[in-house]
Amino acid sequence: MRHGLSFLPNNMWPQPQLAQDPAEWLGNAHPLVEQLGSADGLVSLHTLAEALALQPVASLPALRDFLLEYHARILMPHELPAIRSAYTHAASQHARELVALDWALSREPALGNFAPASRRVGLAQLQRLRPLRDERLVQRYLGAVTSGEAHGWHTLVYGVTLVVYSLPLRQGLLSYAQQTTRGFIQAAAPSLKLAEVRLQELFDELCAPLPAAVEALLQNQAA
Repeated sequence: MRHGLSFLPNNMWPQPQLAQDPAEWLGNAHPLVEQLGSADGLVSLHTLAEALALQPVASLPALRDFLLEYHARILMPHELPAIRSAYTHAASQHARELVALDWALSREPALGNFAPASRRVGLAQLQRLRPLRDERLVQRYLGAVTSGEAHGWHTLVYGVTLVVYSLPLRQGLLSYAQQTTRGFIQAAAPSLKLAEVRLQELFDELCAPLPAAVEALLQNQAA
């Protein structure tokens, strides 16, 4: 299915309708995208590029290089596996293991520059799940985050939320990767002043390998 470059507001994760694509109700609030232009942290794509040791994002080729590096160094090796593991722990009601995974992510050097934004977005979504009193794992994880025993990484909250709303892991992983890619392209589009067709071509190029990557991740889990 072709995904156009359309987005929900960055500052909200609407309550889901279970038939929807997870990306549509989790929004495009990837914490790095959401923080662009803010006053408290990663303030521009240039800063994000510096975190990945890249040139400033001032052209279509530079944006492409940035997104390829993001996919290769953050999305594929860290974010998608974290979502998968959180989903597995949540499905089994393994709160202790989820908190241990949370702390393991905090020790990952590649995620250090992105930690404050990730935690802010994750906590915001956990607070939206607070009314679900019967979801014991959600309440235990929220308690651990609010007490400082866990950080509340947005990827872990995403995986937990997929379980809470009985949404399939495969769909959730693919939607997260696609939505994140769309968010970065949208964030760069105004300053780059590129034609919509060029942005769509970039999105299609970057997302073409994602289904195979998600399948490989799920197969590695099953092995």
